[in-house]
Amino acid sequence: MDRVVISLGGSIIIPGDRDGEFLKRFASLLRELSKERELFVVCGGGKTARTYINIGRELDGTERQLDEMGIMATRLNARLLQLALGDLAEQSVPCTVEEAASQAGRGKIVVMGGTTPGHTTDGVSASLAESVGATRIVNATSVDAVYSADPRKDSSAERYERLSFQQLKDLLGNEHGAGASGVFDPMGASIVMRCRIPVMVVAGRDLEEMSKAIQGLPIKGTVIDG
Repeated sequence: MDRVVISLGGSIIIPGDRDGEFLKRFASLLRELSKERELFVVCGGGKTARTYINIGRELDGTERQLDEMGIMATRLNARLLQLALGDLAEQSVPCTVEEAASQAGRGKIVVMGGTTPGHTTDGVSASLAESVGATRIVNATSVDAVYSADPRKDSSAERYERLSFQQLKDLLGNEHGAGASGVFDPMGASIVMRCRIPVMVVAGRDLEEMSKAIQGLPIKGTVIDG
């Protein structure tokens, strides 16, 4: 059976815009699409994580301590999605990729958050995709594609319809810090490049785009492969 990993940005789960309503609709979409494929969702921390990380940084927390708080926020978001999915989801939040992979094959949607300080949820998604032999990763973000810069801040940012794995790595560089936010992350890019796992980047609150990406159909966002 086709296995798909969804990296669901925290900014998609709880931006503060009818979040409960969105999660119900998203859960309904996953319920329908899970009939013909096995789905795994890795939830980001979003503004909840950033709030705690920023305050923690003011209190002189170490990067590891800040990352640990961010991970807790990702698991809160994972629990919200599990509630929305009800009996369709495993109701425990895996703390490791190995634990999540062990839940495969049970006819349930596996939902998790972060795992280890220093690893973003994009990196976790790529690790999970490698572990379960996923055919693709759907990266659901607050923008509609990969750009050369944040299009919300730079109107001249170039939009990419397709990128190679190497081009993605070159765009991202190698920096990581607690709370860092980007369309993907260097660790995840290295894994998908090594394992040749395609990534489809779409606007996470556009459920039509999400549906197409999960099914592997043509999208308006960015396809990363080759």
